[in-house]
Amino acid sequence: MREDCELPTANREFPTASILIVAAIVALGAAQAGDPLPSWNDGEAKREIVDFVARVTREGGPDFISVADRIAAFDNDGTLWAEKPLPVEAYFVLARIRELAAKDSSLKDRQPFKAALEGDAAYFHEAGPKAVLELLVAAETGMSQEQFSGKAREFIEKGRHPQLDRPFSQITYQPMIELIDYLRENGFRIWLCSGGSTDFMRVFAPQFYGVPVDQVIGSEVKREFKTDGGRPVVWRLPAIETINDKEAKPLGLDKHVGKRPVFVAGNVGAFGDLAMMQYSKGRPGPSFQLLIHHDDAKREFAYDEKDNGSLKAAEKYGFTVVSIEKDWKTVFRSRRAASAP
Repeated sequence: MREDCELPTANREFPTASILIVAAIVALGAAQAGDPLPSWNDGEAKREIVDFVARVTREGGPDFISVADRIAAFDNDGTLWAEKPLPVEAYFVLARIRELAAKDSSLKDRQPFKAALEGDAAYFHEAGPKAVLELLVAAETGMSQEQFSGKAREFIEKGRHPQLDRPFSQITYQPMIELIDYLRENGFRIWLCSGGSTDFMRVFAPQFYGVPVDQVIGSEVKREFKTDGGRPVVWRLPAIETINDKEAKPLGLDKHVGKRPVFVAGNVGAFGDLAMMQYSKGRPGPSFQLLIHHDDAKREFAYDEKDNGSLKAAEKYGFTVVSIEKDWKTVFRSRRAASAP
């Protein structure tokens, strides 16, 4: 080999290993630049996302949106991680009810605790949301914010999804994590706006999604400031303050963000995200609404609403529908990705 074509040796400015590392980094960067959403199949949904981001970030273009207005709001349950057969917070509440029943055996004979402990789903279908909220209040109040966060964090770190048999960190959707990263790289601020409790989501949102705790909007219990054991604390009272679902989601966004999101992601199921998506659609100028359809029973779960209301709204208002079966190459985050800082 001619000397001017040789790779530098260890005695020269850059060792061969360094050049190989640099080449790998360059190749990886080129691959990422060429495909910002590698876990998405090359379909209409992916093309619409990439086209929207390109249009609203192109300075001087007719659809340009300033960085200050690049607000993206994501639902959590069913949008960023699995929500079937039950949302993760419901498993936490059930675990807490079992813990409370071990200390107070009378709960085993009182409804709705009896039904929860026995797995009597029919009772809750008949009793309705009031019974569910009673369980939540019992499980998540009567303690300080720090105590609650500690219990929730331990549950998330040690728990596994009972049907998927995965740690909770691995039931997040890899394509949606990529989407969040892609939007963030293009100047979007990411907010969670979900029906789960704010303080429960704050435990994992920074690690799982890179969303800071002050950009989480959820349901709230009432609180008071008091002294507990000689220490000043914020105490969680046994009463619901707000349920951040359906028509309450635009109110939460207005209260905490102060402007309409230009990008919203939600999912088919109980019509919980339609109001938030319509709120985004109503802003002047370009906006994007992403609706995830759970239609992949083999890799995840398949479920619809009784009258397909969300899908009908998507067709009416021009929301982009994502088929998990057709649009995602992979569904869940890998073990390696989930453990990365």
